[in-house]
Amino acid sequence: MTRPASARRSRAPGGDNVETAETPRPPQSRADLRHYIQHTLGIAVPDRAVCPAHAAPLDYLWHSFHTDFARPPRVNGDAIVWANRAGGKTQLAAVATLLDCLFKPRCQVRILAGSARQAAHMYEHLTGFLEVFEDELRGRTLKDRCRFKNGSNVEMLTQSPVSVRGHHVQKLRCDEVELFSEEVFAAAQFTTQSRDGILAAQEIISTMHQPYGLMQKIVSRAEEPIRVDPRQSLSTPLFKWCVWETIEPCLGRTCSQCPLWTDCGGKAKNARGYLRIDDCITQMQRASRAGWEAEMLCRRPSLENVVFGEFDPDIHVRPVEYDANLPLYRAIDFGFVNPFVCLWIQVDADDRVRVIDEYLKRRVTIDVHAAEIKSRTACPANRVAGTYCDPAGRGANDITGTNAIDELRTLGIPARSCRSSILEGIEHIRRAIRAGDGTSRLVISPRCRRLIEALRCYHYPDHGEGAAGELPLKDGIHDHPIDALRYFFVNYKKHRPPTARPY
Repeated sequence: MTRPASARRSRAPGGDNVETAETPRPPQSRADLRHYIQHTLGIAVPDRAVCPAHAAPLDYLWHSFHTDFARPPRVNGDAIVWANRAGGKTQLAAVATLLDCLFKPRCQVRILAGSARQAAHMYEHLTGFLEVFEDELRGRTLKDRCRFKNGSNVEMLTQSPVSVRGHHVQKLRCDEVELFSEEVFAAAQFTTQSRDGILAAQEIISTMHQPYGLMQKIVSRAEEPIRVDPRQSLSTPLFKWCVWETIEPCLGRTCSQCPLWTDCGGKAKNARGYLRIDDCITQMQRASRAGWEAEMLCRRPSLENVVFGEFDPDIHVRPVEYDANLPLYRAIDFGFVNPFVCLWIQVDADDRVRVIDEYLKRRVTIDVHAAEIKSRTACPANRVAGTYCDPAGRGANDITGTNAIDELRTLGIPARSCRSSILEGIEHIRRAIRAGDGTSRLVISPRCRRLIEALRCYHYPDHGEGAAGELPLKDGIHDHPIDALRYFFVNYKKHRPPTARPY
């Protein structure tokens, strides 16, 4: 490999001139960056997005590198990378780390991964690259850290809150976040700080194994899954690519005889990646369909442990508004530390359940909830067909001596409840999602974002995540919207008005 071009003086991202023995000139464009990486490291980074709304791996690298040189400066340097297995995530993150250290004097980078082995894997990529840049190093490369002559350095962190909290650096790369503990990830949110003209950035890099895992929560919070640089946007860009962005170009194969055709549909003919087609065929044939879709196609993860596996936003989520000709119901799950939930629901002449709105709020009193419920109810109180709630709301408060149901009634919201098992309510919801004859009787407004997420993520305990059994996990996040929906179905079935039917 040839050495990169260099100069005596380089301009740091903040505008300060930094004297070094030999500082390479930064690539000036996306194409320059790809050429530089290929020329110095021998890596041809895929630069073409093949699937709709996807990004090319080079899009992520350009964002990560160019953030500190952009004019006007960007507000947010963070990034989320959701990519397929063997999609080059870890290697590209190591390339991004090398670029930071070479071109951004005094840049401090930390590597935090879901396991020590995964962190070492990224660091091994980096130290392999450093054979080309030995002259840029200060001292020996240690097993968990290295230093550069321009003041930059890299260090691996261990998967512990204490290790993470002890650092304040510009760049933090979190690899395979799906394997992180919630405590470590929470601590990592306060690790990065901008200084020396280098923008603070946390990069989250992972596949998505579980629809209720940490990566799913992170992706769902990303405001806009975009490929274009966000400039002054405060949102975190999501760079998503799959097997079709990273597979080698398909040349000379007969599509009709290819096992990949159903998913590919000709996409591989436009690819510019490196994964061998025959290897991908082998992996598909020995994997489950759910595993192939989650790990390689980056579709929704395996639904093996999800309670409502047949819930499909493409089928069950669509615009639905209040209809004055239909009765209106409300369903409530009480909470204070955990969220208080209210759903507004109507049922049409075909017995189709229409969830038209939701309200979730923590740490406020019943009177605040009651005022919000009444203001958001689209019809007069005397026309509400029923307000159904958690039977536990009849329990007396240790301080006031009253109970939540009586307090609601005093505030003008009479509510009723009936006892039922969790499994009974779950079965009612399942039948509404998909009945035995294959029909669906549930439609949810897109504004009910938390309920939709709960229906996708409500799951049974994993091994070691609580007592195994038939009951879903009460995670304090997804169980509360589901509980409110359960109370509606159980009470509606018992209190529904009689219907006259012709014989």
